[in-house]
Amino acid sequence: MRVGELSQPVHQTARQPDAAPATPHVEVRDLLIRRGGRDILRIERLAIQRGEIVALVGPNGAGKSTLMTALALIDRPAAGVIIWDGAPVDWKRGALAARRRLAIVFQEPLLFDTTVAENVATGLKLRGVGRSEREPRVRRWLERLGIAHLAGRQARTLSGGEAQRTSLARALVLEPELLLLDEPFAALDAPTREALADDLIPLLRESGTTTLLVTHDRDEALEFGDRLAVVLNGGLAQFDTPERILAAPASDAVAAFFTRRRRRAALTPNT
Repeated sequence: MRVGELSQPVHQTARQPDAAPATPHVEVRDLLIRRGGRDILRIERLAIQRGEIVALVGPNGAGKSTLMTALALIDRPAAGVIIWDGAPVDWKRGALAARRRLAIVFQEPLLFDTTVAENVATGLKLRGVGRSEREPRVRRWLERLGIAHLAGRQARTLSGGEAQRTSLARALVLEPELLLLDEPFAALDAPTREALADDLIPLLRESGTTTLLVTHDRDEALEFGDRLAVVLNGGLAQFDTPERILAAPASDAVAAFFTRRRRRAALTPNT
């Protein structure tokens, strides 16, 4: 089945808390993305709680990045709504305000040809944050991501891992309510990826930043995600905790995806 041939929606099996669940921080309902006259993504409902880390996982071409750009209010859906704290986003009047509540980190860092510190300060400058507030915030996030010693280094001289840490600091210094990570480790070697993940996960927990991690890597999703949103064939195949998905996949397709990823990992030689 190709991406254009949408899978049927499934029942969303969320955690069963003791009390009534809080209003989702970010939610999509009846979302439809259409390109070139073709429906490529349909999500009946996806609700992310405040402070939660959700790993959006699936094979290449499944629609993961398309969903992320919709949540980032870059791609306007053909139908459906995106909701923040119970209020639908008004694309005509409220999209800019909603965008200021989020930050995005892509696979490629896309840094400016200036110093590390100046790169990290870019978003704060654009938002009119004065130097007296800006400089301590930049310094704090450089320290948290272990690159304070690189503050005066030119971005073009950085290694891949250093550049991605700079990109993350540039996003997190904005103190976003929602952080969108689009395959941020895909271009890094295994030791660099592991070191960055080990530093980043505690920072996200400590800051309480609601996070959506887009990845096609099963192990990465299991490491990061409080819950996994499994996207297959342009639809949400399952949304639940990693333990429940592994124990009770919602379909043969979900089971096959995770089995295939496990088999590939087992066949990959250690280096």
